Amino acid sequence: MKNRTSAFDWSQAQAFLATVETGSFSGAATRLGLSQPTVGRHVAALESDLGLLLFDRVGKSLVLTDNGHAMIQHVKAMKDAADQLSLSALGQDKTIAGPVSVTASDVFCTYILPPIIESIRLTYPEVQIEVVSSNEVQDLRRRDADIAIRNVEPRHPDLYAKRLRTTQGKLYGATSYLDWLGRPATIKDFSESTTFIGDTSGRALQMLTTMDVPLNPEQFSVIANSGVAMWELVKRGVGLAVMFKDLGDITSEVEVVLPNEISVDVPVWLVSHRELKTNARIRAIFDILSGELAA
Repeated sequence: MKNRTSAFDWSQAQAFLATVETGSFSGAATRLGLSQPTVGRHVAALESDLGLLLFDRVGKSLVLTDNGHAMIQHVKAMKDAADQLSLSALGQDKTIAGPVSVTASDVFCTYILPPIIESIRLTYPEVQIEVVSSNEVQDLRRRDADIAIRNVEPRHPDLYAKRLRTTQGKLYGATSYLDWLGRPATIKDFSESTTFIGDTSGRALQMLTTMDVPLNPEQFSVIANSGVAMWELVKRGVGLAVMFKDLGDITSEVEVVLPNEISVDVPVWLVSHRELKTNARIRAIFDILSGELAA
């Protein structure tokens, strides 16, 4: 091994790590915002500087050598140290003050989060809470938000996730609409005149179809890309829609339809960047959210 310690190039190590984690030079290039040839040159230069072969090139595939397996642990440790330094520069301290951003779906942000935010403000008045309402999955690794409430388990190793509990998705309608429509006793009692309110992703149609609810896409005559808009339409008696049981339970003017026949489990996850666990203010807000949302 060549003695190049004093001239070690971190960009080469980053290219090596990204290649291992994504499985290819092209994947690493996308993650790092570089061209594929540049990533390849960085890895080749690192191999040359170290005097070690890190990958076996098998056709178009890259396979870590024994030396590569040994090196990746050191490079990950370097990345962790670099992340810690970055977080320190961002104000990682023991003071419960400063900004914390929380992202969740528009339904959660509108109907579920406000009383929790009120509690946070009473407990930590010097913390500034930014609520990021989005039905898209925000990238915590890029610091789009500090904490996220999600219904799918994150898979990236840089994220810390805590499963709080499982709620259910149920079918709801306004009491006024069900008085007019009639309350179905079985799944087969839905008629062609029943109006369903759907989402642009088509998940509601897929869920109901999976449960053998006899309907066709034309019955989803109202479509919304907002959960809040869907719920307000339900409350006004426009039609039936699938919604979280958490919200259905606290909305007086709606009723659940066939709760035993139409139900799907929905996990509730609280997610943060794993290194942010050591940030005092974000940890404090994470803990309050965890306790309130798990209740």
